[in-house]
Amino acid sequence: MRIALSRAVGVTPIALSALFFLSGVSGLMYQVLWLRMLSVVFGVTAYAASTVLGSFMGGLALGSLLAGRLADRVRSPLRWLAAVELGIAVIALLTPTLLKAAQTVYGQVAEALPENLVALTVARLACSAAVLILPTTLMGATTPLVVRAATTTRGVLGPRVALLYAVNAGGAITGAVLAGFYLIGGVGLRRTFLIAAGLNLVVGLGALYLARQADGAVAPEASDAPTSVEGHAASLVVPPATGWTSRLVLTFFALSGLASLALEVVWFRMLVLILPATTYAFTTMLATVLGGISLGSALATRVLRRERDWVRSLALVNLGTGLAVLASLLLLTTTYQWGWKTSAPIQASVVAIFPSAFLMGLAFPIALRVWAGSGDPSSPDLARRIGLAYAINMLGAIAGAVLGGFVLLPWLGSRLSLVLAAWTYVLSGLLLATRAGAPRRLIVPAAATMLACGWLAVQQEDLFKVTIGRRYPRGEVVLWREEGVQTTVAVNRAPGGMKVMYLDGLHQANDSFQMVRLHAQIGLFPLALHPNPHDILVIGLGGGATAGAVSRHAGVEIDVVELSDSVVRGAAQFAHVNNDVLRQPNVHLRVSDGRNYLALTDKRYDVITADIIQPQHAGAGLVYSREYFELARAVLKDDGIMLQWIGHRPKVEYDLIMRTFLEVFPDATLWNGGTLMAGTKRPLRVSRQAFNHKLQDQHTAAALASVGLGSFGALMGAYSGDANAMRAFVGPGPLLTDDQPRIEYHRSLDQRDVQVELEGFRGRGRERVELP
Repeated sequence: MRIALSRAVGVTPIALSALFFLSGVSGLMYQVLWLRMLSVVFGVTAYAASTVLGSFMGGLALGSLLAGRLADRVRSPLRWLAAVELGIAVIALLTPTLLKAAQTVYGQVAEALPENLVALTVARLACSAAVLILPTTLMGATTPLVVRAATTTRGVLGPRVALLYAVNAGGAITGAVLAGFYLIGGVGLRRTFLIAAGLNLVVGLGALYLARQADGAVAPEASDAPTSVEGHAASLVVPPATGWTSRLVLTFFALSGLASLALEVVWFRMLVLILPATTYAFTTMLATVLGGISLGSALATRVLRRERDWVRSLALVNLGTGLAVLASLLLLTTTYQWGWKTSAPIQASVVAIFPSAFLMGLAFPIALRVWAGSGDPSSPDLARRIGLAYAINMLGAIAGAVLGGFVLLPWLGSRLSLVLAAWTYVLSGLLLATRAGAPRRLIVPAAATMLACGWLAVQQEDLFKVTIGRRYPRGEVVLWREEGVQTTVAVNRAPGGMKVMYLDGLHQANDSFQMVRLHAQIGLFPLALHPNPHDILVIGLGGGATAGAVSRHAGVEIDVVELSDSVVRGAAQFAHVNNDVLRQPNVHLRVSDGRNYLALTDKRYDVITADIIQPQHAGAGLVYSREYFELARAVLKDDGIMLQWIGHRPKVEYDLIMRTFLEVFPDATLWNGGTLMAGTKRPLRVSRQAFNHKLQDQHTAAALASVGLGSFGALMGAYSGDANAMRAFVGPGPLLTDDQPRIEYHRSLDQRDVQVELEGFRGRGRERVELP
């Protein structure tokens, strides 16, 4: 061991920190990319996302555990680090191939057992693990190897680990911001993968260079005199924790992982009631968490240079974290009500998240210092201890993500969930206080913290009511709400009696005449165009007006695919305008991801339509891409019609959506003043005779008349143009693809763009569409 340690003499903390920073950049980029790409395979349901996240974190835990055992035995941790980083780069480049294989296997299971939730969950877990387990295991291995390489001097473990933890978290912030704000929207997912793999290549070659540099250095005889980070005399080496202290510190690692991930789930769900639910808002929140952790760890690099009762310090930091969680949210709701700028993503995230994240970042290096001691390079299990700590923390994080999303939010709601997470930190602090030196000195701060947390818990305001008072200043009253597994749904009553549905704080539907008519048009237009519709697919339920309008047409069987159970229950509040759609015998509801359903179903449809989904919302790019339209085309019958709402929007967005639709449906037609596109497999022909036959059914006639389609002349009067007119309007240019979801990542678009003007569509090609 003495020989192996001497070979690391040439490694400087700055060089190693730079490599670990770049490793953090690529690691967060991969997390964003893998979650995005696997959602294409498994869907964007909370269950699918949790399966992928569990596989990701499980791989990190496994890698940390295995590398912790390995790093203490190898002669050159840097050479192993180089091999690990190069391995990550190679496997990342194979991701597209692995994804195709996973999609094939998952599709076969779904085809054989379409309604078996257990089998599908197991299949998702197995397929995501097959894609992620090897690269994430290698990613998890980096920390123990870097710590082992960095710890070549006695007594400096605490500051060194804190520094490495800080720079790695700083790299993660950089990776999150680069991927979320610039790269995915600018160059696409595949090129972002190449950039991340390139960073791994740089880190691997850099680690190999440092290893060779260390091999060539002349190593002095190992000295028992400890040296601090600055080279001044440091305190004596302190051994690792033992007995009950070690057990409590390991408990801290588990509880901190659990509480921190549960808090992330709760924070994100609460803040979207204030912020728009865009990918940029979520990226800002994530960057704030990582930024707090990084700065907290940076402070720990200075704090840990001095010896003190670190168990006592860790207990106090945990008590402070619980206090900060509750105080920060109260500060956010109060300042939001006062009209401060805490409605902006950065300000809201900093106020609500940063103080707690900062203390989390401070606590973790202190806990490692207690658990692993001050650092003796000759210790035979130093890296093993570090690896075990990280693994337990990751396993706690998996549990926290599952509990936060599937148990706490649906059962307790966001307020009580946040209070429970805060008290988890308080409990951890109280347990640690029992093992501190002079524990009686902690009675007063512990009692004060509990009293303050109790008071703050009582004072927490209802964020639903707070947002109504400012975000929707119309005197609305909450009629019904549910914080579900997938989304938070609220139904409010506005002055004058109008009901309004909000999904994660964003307007989805209301029962005004104009809104109900628009949604009903989306449902009934393709049925009016089709000569004899029978099998109908409606993607998304929303307030139910689209599916409800379809259910009024005679002779149809309707499949509705809705992502959220909570939306289904919320739609019942609009039974008076949606034809009580959920009770109609010809309506069949499936709670699932709409795109995933298209990819897996073997059923064919006469008509596919969808409730309004705004393309700027997080995840919406997956239902506006070329690949999505191709899936829809594949499940249409030969004479089937897909109706796509496009609406009025900035010209660049309008062009992207229409151009992409035309790529898949080259015979598309445009209707309703340029706001609805009808895609067909062959040129559309609308029969007067077939339409008039529909009007013989009084229910169908009434439904069509309610949206202004009471006659064949009214229908053809809504015709706007053929595919040639549409192509001339949008011109050549880029498309929306799974690889480049340009509208969802709209910062990549021209921000000076103006609203589209649709007066140019004058019914070109009508004579080729209309049949007698």
